[in-house]
Amino acid sequence: MTIGLQSVAIQSNEEKKNEIRSGRIWEIDFFRGVALILMIYFHIVFNLKDIFGYNIDYTKGFNALTGRTAGTLFIVLSGISCTLSRNNIKRGLKILGLAMLITVATHLYNVDMGIKFGVLHFLGVSILLFPLLSRLNTNLLLALGTIIMILGNLIKHITLDFDYFFIFGITSNKFVSADYYPLIPWLGIFIYGIVLGKVLYKDRNSVFKFTLKDNIISWVGRHTLIIYMIHQPIIIYTIKLIERIKG
Repeated sequence: MTIGLQSVAIQSNEEKKNEIRSGRIWEIDFFRGVALILMIYFHIVFNLKDIFGYNIDYTKGFNALTGRTAGTLFIVLSGISCTLSRNNIKRGLKILGLAMLITVATHLYNVDMGIKFGVLHFLGVSILLFPLLSRLNTNLLLALGTIIMILGNLIKHITLDFDYFFIFGITSNKFVSADYYPLIPWLGIFIYGIVLGKVLYKDRNSVFKFTLKDNIISWVGRHTLIIYMIHQPIIIYTIKLIERIKG
C-alpha cells in the first residue's frame, strides 16, 4: 500500500459518524505512524553505533532530529488521545506495565544500556496523571505546561550525588538510561497535547476536510504499541544476520 493521490478523499458526513463511533481519528493514527517510523530509524542508527560499533553519530544532525521528533510526536499525540479515551487509567497501567518489562529486559541484556525511564515509562505515568490534569481549563494547562518546560531548562544544570529524582530529570553524572524522557520537561509537551485535544477535538472528529485512507503509515499508527515492543529485537537480530551473511 502506498500513499498517493488515490488515497486522498473528501470525508463525507457518514465517514465522520463512523470515525466518531470507532473512536479513531485518521490523522492521529497517521502521525503516530510517522512517529514510530522515525523512531525505528533512530533505533537502527543507535544500534549500529552503540551495539555494533559502526562510526555513526546519532547525537546531532538529522539522526538526532529523528529521535527527538519521534518522541515529541508520541507525547503530543498521547496527550490528545487522552482527551478522546474513556479509560485512561487502564491504558496508563498497561503502558507502564510494558515499560517495566522493557526495563527488566534491557538490564538483563546489558546493564549499561538499561532503560530506567524511557518514553513508555513517561507515557504510562503521564496518562495516569491525566484525570487530574484534565480538570484544569486550557489557560491553566498552557501556563502549567510552560512552567514545566522552563523548569526543564533550569534543572538540567543541577547535578546531584544520587539518582532518587531521576524521573523528574535530576540525576548524578553516573546516571544511565538508554532511553530517557523525564517528567520535567516532557510533561509540559504532554500537557500541550491535552490542550490541543480539548481545543481541536472537542467534537471528537477529524479537523481536516479530507482523509488519507488505506496507507501503510496509518496502519502502523494503529498498531504502534505492539510494533514498538518488538521492533528493537528484530532490528538487532536482523543486523546480526546481515553481518553473518556478509562474513
